[in-house]
Amino acid sequence: MTLKRLFIQNLRNLNSVDVQPSHRVNLIYGENGSGKTSILEAINVLALGRSFRSHKHKPLISNGQNAFTIFGKVLADDQAEVPIGINRQLDGTASFKANGNLVSSAAVLASYLPVQTINSDTFLLLEGSPKVRRQFIDWLVFHVEHKFFQTWKDCQRCLKHRNSLLRHDRIDPFELSTWDQELVALSEQLHIYRAECFELFKATFYELLQEFISVDGIAIGYYRGWDKEKSYADVLAASFDRDRQQGYTYMGSHRADLRITVNGQNAAEILSRGQQKLLVCALKIAQGYVFSRMTGRKTVYLIDDLPAELDERHRDLLTHWLDTMETQVFITGVEQASLLSSWQNKPNTEIKMFHVEHGCVTNTVS
Repeated sequence: MTLKRLFIQNLRNLNSVDVQPSHRVNLIYGENGSGKTSILEAINVLALGRSFRSHKHKPLISNGQNAFTIFGKVLADDQAEVPIGINRQLDGTASFKANGNLVSSAAVLASYLPVQTINSDTFLLLEGSPKVRRQFIDWLVFHVEHKFFQTWKDCQRCLKHRNSLLRHDRIDPFELSTWDQELVALSEQLHIYRAECFELFKATFYELLQEFISVDGIAIGYYRGWDKEKSYADVLAASFDRDRQQGYTYMGSHRADLRITVNGQNAAEILSRGQQKLLVCALKIAQGYVFSRMTGRKTVYLIDDLPAELDERHRDLLTHWLDTMETQVFITGVEQASLLSSWQNKPNTEIKMFHVEHGCVTNTVS
């Protein structure tokens, strides 16, 4: 999958942008505050329905405007062109379109445009809450297992109803039992989906890890959200009193996590900042590789301010892997020369350069 056209209207300081990206490498340069990161943000919103900067929609809308619009033309692997778009109003109203039709949610757009972002927030894979790592593995599961999203939504619905019952003074045992049975079945199915994808991901990650970082003892493990030695039905029964006191379900698939360690200790507490950067890059590249192997499709990579995040040697390494994957990438940086340096020895790779200044985007010669 590649983004063949990108149109942005009234998103942050980008009043009207209409570009035709390269199917391979797009280098975006400009001064800080010029709007180059907003281009990546727009692609992320188009793909996922949300920004990687904020979960709020109002800051995305340009000052004095009532809405933003992002439109993209996606070239599918069978060479079919699929138009997708999103419009978001100040009052929160959102509309999503794919192939000329209104669709129910951004999840439909995500299936057309699989996107991975590498930026300063990527460190949250090591330092952040379990939710960040759970979303990371769920991205892969969503794209390779078509039944996952509906199962996940049904599981969230069950949790909501169960937690509502737990907060009541009087609990109807029959009603609670009904929700528990459904929650158990859904949670165990989610675990199966995640575990299968994780095993494939783990093997690829370990292969790539040696290329990115020379630290012994790095390991990654999957925690399903409850004791691996017990059935989820038994866990719910044993934790009922605590759940009722707290008013919510403590254990379950909603607490699944990836645990990344160095010799058994939290990797974020052991590795230097530079080593952490390399580790999260390995995680992101591995995910793209597994996605491609399992689906035959390619991931679009958004990489914000690459020269600031990695030194030249490791920029070259990341560039090598992105080039090997033959995927579409959008990379930002302040200086044109530093962005281009890692790609100059790849004459067969199509590169387009875009200069951003005060929200205006110009296609320049590489």
